[in-house]
Amino acid sequence: MAAKFGAKSTTDEVLAGVDLKGKRILVTGVSAGIGVETARALVAHGADVVGAARDLEKAQRATSEVSKTAADKGTSFELLELDLASLTNVRAAADKLVADGRLFDVIIANAGVMATPFGKTEDGFETQFGTNHLGHFVFVNRIAKLIKDGGRLVNLSSSGHRFSNVDLNDPNFETTPYEPFVAYGRSKTANILFAVEFDQRHRERGVRATAVHPGGIQTELARHMDPAHLELMVKQINEQAAAAGKGPLEFKTIPQGAATSVWAAIIATAEEAGGRFCENCHVSDVVADDAALGLLDEGVRGYALDPENAKALWTKSEELVGETFA
Repeated sequence: MAAKFGAKSTTDEVLAGVDLKGKRILVTGVSAGIGVETARALVAHGADVVGAARDLEKAQRATSEVSKTAADKGTSFELLELDLASLTNVRAAADKLVADGRLFDVIIANAGVMATPFGKTEDGFETQFGTNHLGHFVFVNRIAKLIKDGGRLVNLSSSGHRFSNVDLNDPNFETTPYEPFVAYGRSKTANILFAVEFDQRHRERGVRATAVHPGGIQTELARHMDPAHLELMVKQINEQAAAAGKGPLEFKTIPQGAATSVWAAIIATAEEAGGRFCENCHVSDVVADDAALGLLDEGVRGYALDPENAKALWTKSEELVGETFA
């Protein structure tokens, strides 16, 4: 690699000197936070971008500068309605793209929710697993043929995958007591496992899939959290860091948070990214499932990259959504 990037690298630093003219990229979750920044950075470097969001009016407001940049650059920025908590809506959005027929170089599955109160999607799935994983599972698989040979899928996961492996026996917390961050961890592990199996299934035509942790960023993602609980979490993180001789938590800026997404999508080689987990603009090391890790530590749990676990999740996901994907 000609340049080395890290936790403080921004989207524009990662893409410096990169011309994306002629590239077409889909980004979900462009109504706030790193989804908007990811779209902005890609458009600013010449890409044509389709942004998907549940609330189109909110997305239009949030991406007004992205649209202006696209006009100035002579590229395009389009919006697509996508409600990941409704498989009817997900299938309609996918059908619309398939009917349009234009291909994508990259899909960045960025949208998601975190630590929600217990609830269910329109289809009866636990909110976080249904939205973060199953919604994207159906959407991406339905448009998989639109990814160009040699293209890439980037799934937004999190270091929060370390809270929990997936539970394929009780994905909807029907027998397990609901804990918001356990549910979040399950869904984020699922994001990685989906990338692992998707990579295995599509690499023959050069399409590779990866998952990324954007880092700690203050965005709308934490809107379901009690501020006092968030403050306590930060205090605990800093106490763990101090005990390990490390400095306190520094939240990333939004351009820093979106940097790993664009690094994994554009800069990382296929062999670096394919079937892997990335953070701070590099590929993460695998850590033991029982290794003691603070939230500031890097590393991906082995269960999140396990190919048999990935196959089992794929099979269970097909069963849950009532649809089989080749």
